[in-house]
Amino acid sequence: MEEMRELLQKKCGVENYSKLTALDNPAVIEFIARFVAHCNPDSVFIRSDSDEDMESIRASAVKLGEEKQLVTEGHTVHFDGINDQGRDKNATRFFMVKGVEFGSHIHAIDRDEGREEIMGLLKDSMKGKQAYVLFFCLGPVNSEFSVFSVQITDSSYVAHSEDILYRPGYEALKNAPADTTFFKFVHSAGELENNVSKNVDKRRVYISLADNIVYSVNTQYAGNTIGLKKLALRLAINKADKEGWLVEHMFVMGVNGFGGRRTYFTGAFPSACGKTSTCMVQGENIVGDDIAYLRKRDGKIHAVNVERGIFGIIKDVNPADDPLIWEVLNSPGEVILSNVLVKEGKAYWQGDGREIPDSGVNFSGEWTKDKKDSQGNPILHSHGNARYTIRLRNLKNCDDRLDDKNGVPVSGVIYGGRDSRTWPPVFQSFNWIHGVITIASALESETTAATLGKEGVRKFNLMANLDFLSIPIGKYIQNHLEFVRGLEQPPLIFGVNYFIRGRSGEYLTGMHDKCVWLKWMELRIHEEASATKAPIGWLPCYETLKRLFKEVLDREYSRAQYNEQFAIRVKDNLEKIERIFEIYQTNVIGVPEVLFTLLAEQRERLEKAGELYGDVIVPGNFE
Repeated sequence: MEEMRELLQKKCGVENYSKLTALDNPAVIEFIARFVAHCNPDSVFIRSDSDEDMESIRASAVKLGEEKQLVTEGHTVHFDGINDQGRDKNATRFFMVKGVEFGSHIHAIDRDEGREEIMGLLKDSMKGKQAYVLFFCLGPVNSEFSVFSVQITDSSYVAHSEDILYRPGYEALKNAPADTTFFKFVHSAGELENNVSKNVDKRRVYISLADNIVYSVNTQYAGNTIGLKKLALRLAINKADKEGWLVEHMFVMGVNGFGGRRTYFTGAFPSACGKTSTCMVQGENIVGDDIAYLRKRDGKIHAVNVERGIFGIIKDVNPADDPLIWEVLNSPGEVILSNVLVKEGKAYWQGDGREIPDSGVNFSGEWTKDKKDSQGNPILHSHGNARYTIRLRNLKNCDDRLDDKNGVPVSGVIYGGRDSRTWPPVFQSFNWIHGVITIASALESETTAATLGKEGVRKFNLMANLDFLSIPIGKYIQNHLEFVRGLEQPPLIFGVNYFIRGRSGEYLTGMHDKCVWLKWMELRIHEEASATKAPIGWLPCYETLKRLFKEVLDREYSRAQYNEQFAIRVKDNLEKIERIFEIYQTNVIGVPEVLFTLLAEQRERLEKAGELYGDVIVPGNFE
């Protein structure tokens, strides 16, 4: 301890050492001292909750060149390396003990082998740089949802981003009991070349569930380095599994009813399936866009947004489709943009509706329209995974219960996929168990033209959380089934699909139709809308939707539209059941038997309906 104290005093200096010791938490100080000694930064900055500390980090990001100022006040841009533009799934691995079987979805490395490798890569990785030690709270502060986190990073950009995205936790941790558990994150960008990580071939993101720690090295991209985002999601899923609550890859939003009431939903959608566009619908309220903690209290499920900001994909954000986000991105205030094109201090990105400049600076350096990469492929002006980082409070539709320590009561859960032929635009499960099995656990998403490989290939992604699970899939499903025990009225579960196509391949729903689907779901929760019982669940009735289209969108809605959108396509639904059956029979450990039972029952209902009405059944046949 004496050696630790001397090391920290030397690296921190008087002011920062004073902030650290004021925590009076031996476990926190030991963790910091251990990795300061190992990573060997020249100096250490301790981030308290003060605005002055925040300003210092933001100024460092600009001074060190990790961010550059844009013409709009408070806006900066950050560039990752050309080969460091997204989450690295292959390099992200869990430490596993030999003989412990979790399933094929878990990317693992032997614990001893992984620890030796990552510690070798981190050794002296911060030499010549400053380390930032940051304290945050996942979920509202001083709440049953609160999870403390400590991040050590040598990137001022990472430190600045996390300040925007997460609630400060220094003071709360100072006042917490000394034995309070916390998540730990250690990140180093490694050796830099032209101010970006040089050795991306040695990029590693390793996770130790036993120690609640994530190691990240030789990368700057936020998905690999901002520990509290998807990396903490993995730690939290493991924690919740042991403690009896849920951690979900979900938005939280409030839908405003016609009587002035507000009804809260959570929603899980795989990438490119409409998650952000749903929770950002105009006229409704956003609590969070990405990750939710769910707990039971007073006979209800309550949810909080883990974050206080958005790290969002900027592609296709434009004034027509995303007016609320567009306004924030074009107004003074704290905003970080990454991997966009910059010309004369202005940022441009794919799908922003503006004319693309002939030249500028982007993640590849100096850029012109004819620039190509080392394989001869054109380099676009802005990366497809370019991002924006903002605070939720800057959005006009931010819900006033964002920081409610009790969370918001969840009345509905939405699962959305990208499906050209199977699911209708919106439907409701028969009950909680039926929804968990036939909607949430059967969630799929089709690849698009923007994805390398064949278009239209279905990818299984139960609850849009498959990439982040740190427990066996069967156990994860069982946790959901059991979570509603003791609740008189569990939330209703809905499936949505904004991408159903007609016979000629055209989309059958418009971009704003989701406004109507949300209002119908809100009415169903309050038992104010009738529905038709179909083999897959409850479908909206035509007359209800006709009224809602007029009231919400001022549009006429025909019976022909309704019949085409909500027809049950028997063959496609049966094929889906067979795909899901095969996945769970061959690749998953510990699947609850009820999954196979309910899928078999749904198959039987579909087969009987097909015998009676044919392969494509309009809803009127079920009325």
